Amino acid sequence: MNSTFFATRLAAVSALALSIAGCAGGPIPSANTPITQAEATQGAEYHPQLLSQFGGAMQGSQAQYVEQVGKNIAVQSGLAGARDSFTVSLLNSPVNNAFAIEGGYIYTTRQLVSLMDNEAELAAVLGHEVGHVAARHSQLRQQRAQRNSILGVLGAIGSSILLGDSGISDSLARTFLQGSQLLTLSYSRSQEIEADDLGIEYLTAAGYDPRAMGTVLSSLAAQNTLDAQLQGREDATAPEWASTHPEPASRVQRALSQAQGLPGSVTNRDTFLNRIDGLLYGDDPEQGVIEGRQFIHPELMLSFTAPQGFYMVNSTRAVSINGQSGQAQLSLAPYNGDLDTYVRQQFAALGGDQQQLAPQSMERTTVNGIPAVYGQARVNNGQQQVDVTVFAYEFGNDRAYHFAAITPAGRSNVFGSMFQSMRRISQAEASQVVPRQIDVVTVQRGDTVASLARRMAYETGQIERFRVLNSLGSNDQLQVGQQVKLVVRGR
Repeated sequence: MNSTFFATRLAAVSALALSIAGCAGGPIPSANTPITQAEATQGAEYHPQLLSQFGGAMQGSQAQYVEQVGKNIAVQSGLAGARDSFTVSLLNSPVNNAFAIEGGYIYTTRQLVSLMDNEAELAAVLGHEVGHVAARHSQLRQQRAQRNSILGVLGAIGSSILLGDSGISDSLARTFLQGSQLLTLSYSRSQEIEADDLGIEYLTAAGYDPRAMGTVLSSLAAQNTLDAQLQGREDATAPEWASTHPEPASRVQRALSQAQGLPGSVTNRDTFLNRIDGLLYGDDPEQGVIEGRQFIHPELMLSFTAPQGFYMVNSTRAVSINGQSGQAQLSLAPYNGDLDTYVRQQFAALGGDQQQLAPQSMERTTVNGIPAVYGQARVNNGQQQVDVTVFAYEFGNDRAYHFAAITPAGRSNVFGSMFQSMRRISQAEASQVVPRQIDVVTVQRGDTVASLARRMAYETGQIERFRVLNSLGSNDQLQVGQQVKLVVRGR
């Protein structure tokens, strides 16, 4: 959660989402049609907003490497003949994600790059995204949208069972998608397959091993499964807000089959690993970090603890807390020094234009020495009664933070411990928050999976994390001289 990001208006974000979904009218160009001037103009207009929404573009040699590979694969698409027609960005985001927008703008997160094993897989991911653009999937989706609004665009994302389909649920769904994944848009299975096929075509044309599409999808599926286990979720698919491609496992075998018999063998594994050595991994301390059930922000000087059985996702815009019995989100909004007014404003924002929403009760309190006000309202969302809670804290005369939470009626107390856990942290505690980063090491004689995994900067799941990070199966062993990735504490 970035303290400076909230100056961006939600209206601008909504306009951007419409742009990504392809709001231009007229016939849809084919996959062989070069980038049009209208697409180039549209992409250039929204590119800066998109960078801000996803943590900003990284700089330096690692970003330059990703840009080089991305441009090399993008020109294979025929969308443009010159490499300079494409803009490739490495995003400072801890979520496994990649996407592209009209005009030749291609993006991948540093977290997804960390999961890859070689340059061919990087080219495969970026080529897949170029495939979505070449096939104009965004425009096709927009033509099917029933409403010209952000929620119409987000269609496939929908909302959780708690939110239902009424006007109030629309606004709440928007609120709980306000993190860096607000612009995460799902494609249909047929569109995903078409983008896979186009990406494999581009890989082959560039001389890369076309099997890389299948292997990177396999790694992403394994990471999704591991994340579910570590977070205590029963499902092994990525949450819809966490990836534009939530079902990689179903496409692995097909992608590998499509690659059979095709030319191309370049992977550039050693080059890739050497170029990403030192890449930031997981949360950026400037946006706060998640350590188990604790969230701590060394710049905002605050911390809280999620309830048992819930998991968190951090973003530039908010921290989401998710579980079977409720959802919550920590964020901030403009503050004029009056907490009561602040809470009422957040309820009004949740209700949106379709329904007037106001707290049915409000209470003043103090949490660990912090002035606080909370309000609650019970709402019929069209499927069931739900309780909406806004719990706000004053961190000075000009700054306030708040949780917005939704639970089944009568269950709002599931977040009680979290509301009461909010606290200020000391400068000493803040200084102890350091980033994690990728450390590429060479396997030495005597090294084992277990011995290297003990060097991973995690208290739990060290071996499982190490195997997934390096695409090692449960029976795979290490070879002396092999390069592998570790996640270690930065300096």
